[in-house]
Amino acid sequence: MLSVIALFSLLFFQSQDDRFAFTAEWYDPNASLFRRYELLYYPKDGSVEMYDVKNHRTFLKRTKYESLHLEDLFVGNKITVFSRHLSLVDYGDQYTARKLGSRKERTLALIKPDAMTKIGELIDIIINAGFTITKAKMMVLSSELLQFITSGPIVAMEILGDDAVCKWKTLLGPANSAVAQTEAPDSIRANFGQDGLRNAAHGPDSVASAAQELELFFPSSGGHGPANSAKFTNSTCCIIKPHAVNEGLAGKIIKVIISEGFQISALQMFNMERANVEEFYEIYKGVVAEYMEMVTELCSGPCIAMEIIQPEPPKVFRDFCGPSDPEIARHLRPATLRAVFGKNKIQNAVHCTDLPEDGLLEVRPATQT
Repeated sequence: MLSVIALFSLLFFQSQDDRFAFTAEWYDPNASLFRRYELLYYPKDGSVEMYDVKNHRTFLKRTKYESLHLEDLFVGNKITVFSRHLSLVDYGDQYTARKLGSRKERTLALIKPDAMTKIGELIDIIINAGFTITKAKMMVLSSELLQFITSGPIVAMEILGDDAVCKWKTLLGPANSAVAQTEAPDSIRANFGQDGLRNAAHGPDSVASAAQELELFFPSSGGHGPANSAKFTNSTCCIIKPHAVNEGLAGKIIKVIISEGFQISALQMFNMERANVEEFYEIYKGVVAEYMEMVTELCSGPCIAMEIIQPEPPKVFRDFCGPSDPEIARHLRPATLRAVFGKNKIQNAVHCTDLPEDGLLEVRPATQT
C-alpha cells in the first residue's frame, strides 16, 4: 500500500529538487497521545504541506511559511508550524535522507558556577559557532556530585550541530585554563577559565558520554532532572521571545541584563502551547488590541524564561525593558532592551512583568514549565 507521500508524488509529480519529505509527530494534550504527520517542504517558495497519517487526509494544504527554513529540517529537531510544535522523527523518503542526512549530534554544554556572570557571552559563542540550543535550564545540583559544581547554580544546555561532541570540546579547549591560554588562546577556557577546576564550562568526551550526561540533566523518561534554581522571592519574570531566540539574540540580551546589575536566578528554554499562552496573557485580553498577535508570537517557537532579581539599590526591570513599542522605545529610551533588540510591537524581544505584585505569579509557571 502506497504511503500518502508516495501517492502524492505519483499524482503530482515534481522534480525531487522541489520538495523534501519528513515524518513528524505532535503531542495532542487534549487526547494525551502523539499524532503523526507526513510533512512536505518546498524550498523554492518556503511552503509546507502536511498529511494526517492515521486518517489518510490532508491536514494542511500547501502554504507558504516563512518561519521555517531548510536548515531547520533534520531528524531529531523540533520545529513549529502555525503554533504547532512538531518533532521530526524520520525522513519521508530516501532522497530526503540522502540530501539532508548529516552528522548532526547532540551534546551537553555545561556552564559552571564560576562563569555564571558570563552566561550571555558563552551562549553567544555557542550560537556563533553554528550550534542550535535545543534545551537549556539553570539548575542546582545535589551534593552527590563534585563540591565545586554544587557551589552555585549551573546552566545545562543540549546543543546540536555537525560533529557536535568534537566541535564543542575543541571550542572549550584544554581542561586546564593555563594550558588552554598557551595551546588554544581563542578557546572558552582560555578566555573565561581560571584553572583546572574553575574552567568555565564542561563538555562530554564522546557520543556515548554525551548521551549519558544529557539523560542526567534532561531525562527522556519525562522527569524534571535536577531542581531548578528559582528563588521565588523579590523577583520578576522576563521571557526572551521566540523571534529573538531564532535570530540568535538570546546571548546578547542576557549579557546586557547581567551588565546592568540584574541577577538571573533561574532560566529555562521551552515551547509554549497556545492554550498556555492565552492563559499567561489573559490580563491583556480585551485590553491590548494586539492580544491575539502577542499570543501567536509567544507560541511560535522556543522561548527562554528567566527569573530576575533586582540589584541593590533596586532598578526597575520593567523600565529597563522599555516601552512595548520598539519604535517609541528608540525615540524615548534608546538604551532599553526593546529599543536595541525589538522589531515591532509584537516582536519586541522580551516580555516582562508589568506589575510588581505579578512577579511571582509569572515566574512560577514560566520556570516550572
